[in-house]
Amino acid sequence: MAVIGIKPEVVGGPAYYVPAYLQAAGYEIIPVPVYYPDVTEILGAPVQRSLRTVTPPADLVLLFRRSSDVAPHVEDILAAAPRVVWMQQGIHDAAAAETLARAGIDVVQDKCAMIEHRNAQR
Repeated sequence: MAVIGIKPEVVGGPAYYVPAYLQAAGYEIIPVPVYYPDVTEILGAPVQRSLRTVTPPADLVLLFRRSSDVAPHVEDILAAAPRVVWMQQGIHDAAAAETLARAGIDVVQDKCAMIEHRNAQR
């Protein structure tokens, strides 16, 4: 699972603790931060600066970006061709979702991956 917009632990917030939860639940997290150029590792994994450098490509891309900042990632997401793109709670972009869906990528918008995972475990 590649996490675009992940934050380092010292910054915290949902863009850190949701991927940390998912990692503890057994998912491999590939950090793709947008900021923090000096950070080389998050959650014990080496930082990637683009989806294009993730090998093998991630099956799922989890987005922690403002809705208005989703569109610039669409080209890289299409090139990576994940099976699923998940936009975290509060994040949605209908045009990006439509473009990704037309390429055969499943899209989830405005849902927290941690909450959905917890609910599925009940």
